[in-house]
Amino acid sequence: MSTKIAILTDVHGNAPALRAVLTDIDQQTDIEHIYCLGDMIGIGPDSNDVLAMLFERDDVSMITGNHDECVLALLRGENYPDSHRHAREHHQWIADRIDPRYLPLLAKLPRKLVREYAGQKLLMVHYHIDDERLSLPIDQDPWMPIEQTPTADKLDALYDDRDYAAVLFGHHHPLHLFQTRHRLYLNPGALGCTHQPTAPYAVLQLSEDGTLSAEVREIPYDNREFLLSYEHLQVPDREFILNIFHGNQHLQYLREHIKEIE
Repeated sequence: MSTKIAILTDVHGNAPALRAVLTDIDQQTDIEHIYCLGDMIGIGPDSNDVLAMLFERDDVSMITGNHDECVLALLRGENYPDSHRHAREHHQWIADRIDPRYLPLLAKLPRKLVREYAGQKLLMVHYHIDDERLSLPIDQDPWMPIEQTPTADKLDALYDDRDYAAVLFGHHHPLHLFQTRHRLYLNPGALGCTHQPTAPYAVLQLSEDGTLSAEVREIPYDNREFLLSYEHLQVPDREFILNIFHGNQHLQYLREHIKEIE
């Protein structure tokens, strides 16, 4: 008998994408638990809807990401990281609109989780973080710089002396899936930031004999209203966000809208 868990990451305030993924997960009755690997908020404007969907379930475990912690730093009057100064106005906009009931819940989230299934130990982190940096505040940039693009060899070097059967992570938005002789490395890709109307997540299957396998799923969803909401809500940095994180898909919808009213 095997165990299946769902791995998702980097929802980034995209409620329709998350809703589509959770619907797909719920249709698979054999998924035991859902793990969300940080950056639930930031970039997208749907913070409250996203947090409601995640915190109101009893089958979801979360860890915190850099966007989550940047927003929390602003809300708590703590030092904001200079490395994120380009996003400060955007994060303040997010902070000003978060339902206060979610703040203590976000503040309690850990930076890593270790779980064991069928004798296999799994490490879950937003991105690699050294043990001695786990307690550093966000303004000291505790995570490894994202410029260090993950590869199988780099990850094996980072976790050379660890007994993890799998390392599950996010933060770096593309898909990363490596199986080395040491372990499985999996980043299913950013659920809420893609250049097409699909939302990725992964199903990890752990068998009693110790084998692990991962299936990455791409769930289609209607992103029209979500993308158009950036202009309607006057989200700071919206032109940059819609270009870099969503591939300017909104321009197609704007052209369609113009044709409709002509």
